[in-house]
Amino acid sequence: MLDATPLTEGWTLRHEGSALPAAVPGCVHTDLLAAGVIPDPLLGQAETEVAWVGRRDWTYDFELPLSSGHEQTDLVFDGLDTAAEIRLDGQLLGRVRNMHRSHRFDITGMSGPLSVRFTSAYTAAEAVRDRLGERPNAYPEPFQYLRKMACSFGWDWGPTLVTAGIWRPARLERWSTARIARVRPVVTVQGSTGRVDLSVEVERTRIEAELTVEARLGGVRVSAVIDGTSGTVRLDVPDVELWWPRGYGEQPLYDIELTLLDTHGPLNSWRRRIGFRTIELDTSPDEHGCGFTFVVNGVRLFARGVNWIPDDVFPSRITRERYRTRLAQAARAGVDLVRVWGGGIYESEDFYDACDELGLMVWQDFPFACAAYPEEQPLRGEVEAEARENVVRLMPHPSLVLWNGNNENLWGFRDWDWERRLAGDSWGEGYYLGLLPRVVAESDPTRPYTPGSPWSGSWDHHPNDPARGTHHSWEVWNREDYADYRLEVPRFVAEFGWQAPPAFATLRRALPGEELAADSPGMLHHQKADDGNGKLERGLARHFPLPEGDFDRWHYLTQVNQARAVAAGIEHWRAHWPRCAGTIVWQLNDCWPVTSWAAIDGDGREKPLYHELKRLYADRLLTLQARSDGLLLAAVNQSAEAWQGSLVLRRMSVEGEVVGEATLSLSALARTVAEVRVPRELEPAGPKEFLVADADGLRALHFPVPDREVPYPRPEFEVSVAPGAVTVTARTLVRDLLLQADRIDPAATADTGLVTLLPGEQVTIAVRGWETPDAETARSALYCVEFTR
Repeated sequence: MLDATPLTEGWTLRHEGSALPAAVPGCVHTDLLAAGVIPDPLLGQAETEVAWVGRRDWTYDFELPLSSGHEQTDLVFDGLDTAAEIRLDGQLLGRVRNMHRSHRFDITGMSGPLSVRFTSAYTAAEAVRDRLGERPNAYPEPFQYLRKMACSFGWDWGPTLVTAGIWRPARLERWSTARIARVRPVVTVQGSTGRVDLSVEVERTRIEAELTVEARLGGVRVSAVIDGTSGTVRLDVPDVELWWPRGYGEQPLYDIELTLLDTHGPLNSWRRRIGFRTIELDTSPDEHGCGFTFVVNGVRLFARGVNWIPDDVFPSRITRERYRTRLAQAARAGVDLVRVWGGGIYESEDFYDACDELGLMVWQDFPFACAAYPEEQPLRGEVEAEARENVVRLMPHPSLVLWNGNNENLWGFRDWDWERRLAGDSWGEGYYLGLLPRVVAESDPTRPYTPGSPWSGSWDHHPNDPARGTHHSWEVWNREDYADYRLEVPRFVAEFGWQAPPAFATLRRALPGEELAADSPGMLHHQKADDGNGKLERGLARHFPLPEGDFDRWHYLTQVNQARAVAAGIEHWRAHWPRCAGTIVWQLNDCWPVTSWAAIDGDGREKPLYHELKRLYADRLLTLQARSDGLLLAAVNQSAEAWQGSLVLRRMSVEGEVVGEATLSLSALARTVAEVRVPRELEPAGPKEFLVADADGLRALHFPVPDREVPYPRPEFEVSVAPGAVTVTARTLVRDLLLQADRIDPAATADTGLVTLLPGEQVTIAVRGWETPDAETARSALYCVEFTR
């Protein structure tokens, strides 16, 4: 049998003539941090103090003993970041330059000092740039010249911490006769019968050995002969249960095992979990343009998505438990699709395992983002090798539903002056429209591929045409009011979002000792977006009086504005299903403490936006929409059951008086949107009135003017506490009440975000991590919208 030995202990990192202990998996920054050589680069402004690390070359050393008892010994690295030279006992094993690939070296009969010498990613990337010529990108760093996680070089939400190291597991594999080199599983289902076609490739030390493979799935067992170095096995599995996205059904997973045998018995095995389901992407033309609708097991669905970035600026620190925690947060928020964004990485198996189990569909970008990428060598060969390896690695996962060629590069070529600047140089089009779709078609024919996001389907239309394919809506955040989301009905909104600062306790930890202000030095350092604070302020001023000099108020209102902005978009677009077939919020998570578009901040704390997503992405949603011919109530029913009930509409004054009321019938078929016209006499008359719609415990509100024009009464409410709970009872209208539990205790969390209470209404907020609750402390952490003349 194949004998695998992890190489985790005993590594050292050379630094200033000495040897520091090195963690594998890990990276140079985390080793230096553990040794006390550098400060934590995520705190304060220490990022700038450690910039030298990314400009240096680094060497990892290990003493490798002689292996015996097998015919071949391989040294295997699942991931090297990025440009490295590997030597054993002074002999060159190889040179590598791709973070996204694994590497294997035959070291049979060898032993002695093993060194992995990393060249600075800057040096490696700049050498390629100098050879192939300058190409445009969105950021002033050379990330497109090296197959490395682009956001290591910084982004508009991330620090510039250019890493190096053995970032994924390393091991020795000792084997004899033959080993399984690759298994490509094509999983299909027809009716109630599942089919798995396994294409097997083997590596041999003995050409003459008779080899067979045996595949097992449940009670089905099939054998086949290996002819030379390859073979195929087909398993037909009766009465399979279908895998569904969360909210549509269960997620049954099946263990499959393939064993390689010779005449003496088993040699080694390959094991995975698979699921049976069908996936289609409907991009057919219609009266509105061309759609972009996921169809799973024959059911068309509105994708409730979030964009995912690497959850740590140092990905080697992300554990299986952390993946599960973050993705479970997404599932609890009603998310059913996670887009792995193209400036990051192909995530580890732990990520996709969690998505399989939680019913989260995965849209996987190939790692290309916001830049013109050369198509010449050495990049082209690396791109193809990386794509072939990762497509096959990830294809067992039923959660994976789409391969996407790139992020914003087709759009960039058309709109960001790339075409003129390139003057005919290659820029990646051949990858997105040629190489990558060919790799997917050859290796993973059951899954759809799209060349990029955004993409209209062809060069005949603008790449970001909202009427065709995927659309990125960034003009609103950059230049307009979030109310302008309602001016368009894109077919699929793959990116949109609004910024807000992280939780207060996150800021206190990240900026120790700083007197917090929107423009204090640490806050500005942890704001990476171009004119980010200016856009926050302008977006806030359209809705609220600016809280001059009051950081706590600014912090609260910017978080309210983020939740309101995202709600404006999602409510509008969900109300236009099936014309619009999905939204993917930018973004779910952060990789460090930063003001950003995330719903969950860099310390894992949930912003008000996160809790708002639970409402926005629920199976059933009520929303009041102002249309050209008056107010409309849209009842969005994404559940499998018809929605029948009563709808209560109340026209109210801000003082709490019911000016008008009506009860109407509500009927929405499964997976549809029902529209109810609001009677004219119930529409609010001026800034002192608003409309309330209630049905089956759900509520929608409509205020006809921005908050800064609403004469809110002074909020009055009572607060009581019990172990694990804070109860607020309103005596007046209380708009967007928020308990910031982390202000009470950094370990405290609340299960509720923004809540609007009418006079006499009550809300009980569950609080965890607060040892000694008291009403006055709770009141000090409660915020709400107030009228300022």
